[in-house]
Amino acid sequence: MFFTVKKRTIQIVALALAVVVLAGIGIAQFAKRDTDIVQTVANGNWGLSFQEEGKAPVANAPADYLKKFDAYYAEQTDEKVLYITFDAGFENGNTEAILDALKKHNAPATFFLVGNYLETAPELVKRMVDEGHIVGNHTWSHPDMSKISTEEAFREELVRVEEKFKEVTGREMQKFYRPPQGKYNEQNLEMAKKFGYKTVFWSLAYVDWYQDKQPTREQAFEKLLPRVHPGAIVLLHSTSQTNGQILDELLTKWEEMGYTFRSLDQLP
Repeated sequence: MFFTVKKRTIQIVALALAVVVLAGIGIAQFAKRDTDIVQTVANGNWGLSFQEEGKAPVANAPADYLKKFDAYYAEQTDEKVLYITFDAGFENGNTEAILDALKKHNAPATFFLVGNYLETAPELVKRMVDEGHIVGNHTWSHPDMSKISTEEAFREELVRVEEKFKEVTGREMQKFYRPPQGKYNEQNLEMAKKFGYKTVFWSLAYVDWYQDKQPTREQAFEKLLPRVHPGAIVLLHSTSQTNGQILDELLTKWEEMGYTFRSLDQLP
């Protein structure tokens, strides 16, 4: 009898110790996850890993972490919706074709513009707004924002764009911000939120920005069709001749796959 009780006592103690150890491992793993996130953010480079066709990629900062700063890279949904965005540092003759394709498909988009674009292509900026697209803030001079540590300098990059946009269109800018080159840190995210901005990364993109090395139609579709996924925020560059040529066909193919298009201000 004594032996049986003692044996049970040992088993109970062993079980309790196992629970404590497992809990400790879980806490350690959770802490490591948070540490990894902070280290990734501190590194200052947005990154994605595509692991399964038709599924959202794994980002180097998860959605629940970014949401604390009003930051997004995709909508967390199974619904086949897409958010189309363009980054534009300058105008080189492709935006009209892009706007034509968007209009044909009744697809709202967001154009993240820098100061140079607002100064040199005001008529296209007006057309974007008149046709129902959002103009977002891509900073005035396209610097590495992760190296900007003061609120004053950070705010100036955003405010100069806001003021020029109002001068060109007569409207207030909607507060969507995309860090140039996807470079950022946690302090940037906090400052953007403080100034009323939503920071917008992306979950689908391809190498389309080299002017002297544009992808072919086939190369573009090879990246943009298999990797599309529900809730994707798509990043394209309006300076890409390939994008100007294929956008109508690309939007058609996405529609045939069952996707519809939403504006960033519809993000939940």
